[in-house]
Amino acid sequence: MTAATEPLATPAPKAPPPPEALRRAAARRRRVPYLLLLAGVAWLLVFFVAPMVYQASTSVQTGTLEDGFKVTWHFATYWDALSEYWPHFVRSLAYAAIATALCLLIGYPLAYTIAFRAGRWRNVLLILVIAPFFTSFLIRTLAWETILSDQGPVVSFLNSVHLLDVTSWLGVTQGDRVLATPLAVVCGLTYNFLPFMILPLYTSLERVDGRLHEAAGDLYATPFTVFRKVTFPLSMPGVVAGTLLTFIPASGDYINAELLGSTNQQMIGNVIESQFLRVLDYPTAAALSFLLMAVILAVVTLYIRRAGTEELV
Repeated sequence: MTAATEPLATPAPKAPPPPEALRRAAARRRRVPYLLLLAGVAWLLVFFVAPMVYQASTSVQTGTLEDGFKVTWHFATYWDALSEYWPHFVRSLAYAAIATALCLLIGYPLAYTIAFRAGRWRNVLLILVIAPFFTSFLIRTLAWETILSDQGPVVSFLNSVHLLDVTSWLGVTQGDRVLATPLAVVCGLTYNFLPFMILPLYTSLERVDGRLHEAAGDLYATPFTVFRKVTFPLSMPGVVAGTLLTFIPASGDYINAELLGSTNQQMIGNVIESQFLRVLDYPTAAALSFLLMAVILAVVTLYIRRAGTEELV
């Protein structure tokens, strides 16, 4: 038999890796997800858990700025803070709820238009929604001082149509002026947090299949019925996300009440800021911060359960 006709030698089968090597490889694969989480966990520990623990210890301290504060487990600070500043809690929740409702009423039609009717103008409208974020929050709020000034065109128009007489009767304005009233604070909150409502709504509405609208129309549903039975239920995740993103920061805001309101419109955020930076009563300020967080958490939990969207959290 010649070399050309000799059968090719089959390679020897590779020996399987030892069990110890297999175990090490499997352990490395299991460690990879945890290694990827290290950066996020470190961020939370440094910028969330550590400040929370420090604030918790501060809230149960007693003492003075001259003598220093010591942890004495004085939990009565919570009750004292709540009993003294409960009107500010109520006012903060009321202003935030009204601003959230206004953001929903204003933002839903706009988000619906961008998602279904904007066409080639969609990107332009989205840029206009996001554009306020390129300006400082403080500058945007200061601009409302000019817009709502007593001699400005807005107040002059409202006076000419006697609308301020109605709002004064309702107690949201005072006389012929809008600044330093609840209406001014709510207007500032609504404007500043409106993009937080529009963007989640748009994201949710943009995912709705347009063929569902066509199918509902083929079944002789009116446009209002299509919206009530198809569009709005499918956009509920966006509604819930938008209301949460608006209500939570609005509840703790203090810039709008500070610049557009008066001492009668102070929110709990203004009290916390004053206790921390002016009065220098750190235990009371820390206790108020925890109480605000607890109240918001309770309200949000009840809202999510009522909306039937527990899977969002």
